[in-house]
Parts: sequence; C-alpha cells; structure tokens
Amino acid sequence: MNSSLRLPLLLGFITLLLSSSCVSRKKMAYFQNLPALQTEVDASRTNLKMKPNDLLTITVSAANIEAVQPFNLPVTSAPRLGDVGGVSGNMQLQSYLVDSDGNIEFPVLGTVQVAGLTRQELVRKFKVEISRYVQNPIINIKLVNFQVTVLGEVNQPGTFTIPDERISLSKALGIAGDLTIYGRRDNVMILRETGDTKEYKYVDISRSDFLNSEYYYLQQNDVVYIEPNQAQIQGASYNRNASVYISIASVLISLAILLTN
Repeated sequence: MNSSLRLPLLLGFITLLLSSSCVSRKKMAYFQNLPALQTEVDASRTNLKMKPNDLLTITVSAANIEAVQPFNLPVTSAPRLGDVGGVSGNMQLQSYLVDSDGNIEFPVLGTVQVAGLTRQELVRKFKVEISRYVQNPIINIKLVNFQVTVLGEVNQPGTFTIPDERISLSKALGIAGDLTIYGRRDNVMILRETGDTKEYKYVDISRSDFLNSEYYYLQQNDVVYIEPNQAQIQGASYNRNASVYISIASVLISLAILLTN
C-alpha cells in the first residue's frame, strides 16, 4: 500500500475509535431541564411511617424526673471492641422492636400499636396516654435502624444506616460514591416494601422532574439498583484487556508507517 494512503487510513481508524467512545450529554448529565422543575414539595412524602421490624428509642421526660422513670427503659452499657468481659463500654438507650403485628410493649402502657404512624403522630399518641400519669410529659422518639441499600453500577455499593431518618435518592447515591460511567441514569430502580407486598419504580435521574417523584425521598429498607448501560453489558462478553490491545496495535501501526517511509 502506498505510504501516502497509510496516514489517512490510520487517522480515520483513530477517529472512529474516539467517536465510538463519545457519550451524549443527555445520557450522562443530571438534573436536566431545571427551569421546568416544580418547586413545591408535598410534605407528606417526607414523613416516614413506622413498620414491623423497626427499632425505636423512646424517652419520656418531665419536670418531675421520678414520675417518668417507670416509662423509660434502663440505659445499658455496650461493650467496646477489646473490652474484656464487657465490663465497660458506651452507654446507650435500649430500643423497642416493632413486631409483625405493628406493636411494641411499652412500660406501664402495655401493648401499643405504632405501625402506620409517623413519628409526629406517635409522639402525640404517647403524650396523650402518658399525660394520664405525668403532667406535661416530653416524648422523644427516634428510628435507629433506618437503612437503605444501593447496588449495581455505583462506586461503593452497600447498605447504609441513616442517622437523621430522612434521605433523598440523590444523597443515597452520593453516599454510595455516585454512579460509575457505566450506570444508566435514565432507569434507576427503587424496590420498596409496603406492608406484605413489594413494589418497584424506575426513575430517570438525568431529568430534574424526578425531584418531584414520590420516590425522591427514600424510606427505610429501600433498595436502589443501578442497571449497567449497554456498553457495559456488551463489554462483559469481551476481553477486558481489549482497550490495551487496541492501544498496542495503534502504536505498532504508527511504527510500521515510520519504518516504511
């Protein structure tokens, strides 16, 4: 082959490789079409409701400390790593496990139905009941096992405990190290348990209107799955070293052209 034709062919080959690796902004960028975003957020979507298997800490306070003692579980000592026999450790509140019927067993009050109530509703419920025994009680309730799981094409998949009982899909993806370049932004699946059933929803996080979705704020035990894009699926059937071989081949072609000139 004439050496004058080799260089254009080589440039064409390199251009083809580069163009095949280009990715559209619409496939990669988040929060597109922001001007069209509805700013109002339904507050009810951010209120978590208690479910079976939740762990709750409930503390009761009042001006009369002795009067509320029967309503509080004893504080226990959690052994620290390396403690011998668990003699010393961090002090922590005991928690209440919501059973399969949605109840907890609470001192003095007995069986209390909590499933299906938000934290604010549950605080009001306990305040009414305990006010029969204590004047002006202060109720503090916290969900201590709020967890979400992020799987698939993210940099740090795993199950994460959320301390503030509220997390958005965006923040959960941030905790998981964001999506890899191979993750689909337009087809993020959220798996959610509702009672005895499981439901799922796909959202497109490349568009800003997902901020108004009922799935923007996650609930306890939600699972977020990032599906691999088509390039990753196809690449799984090829040798992972293919890009290295292509680079070596391009260098060899360049050397061959230089040597034949």
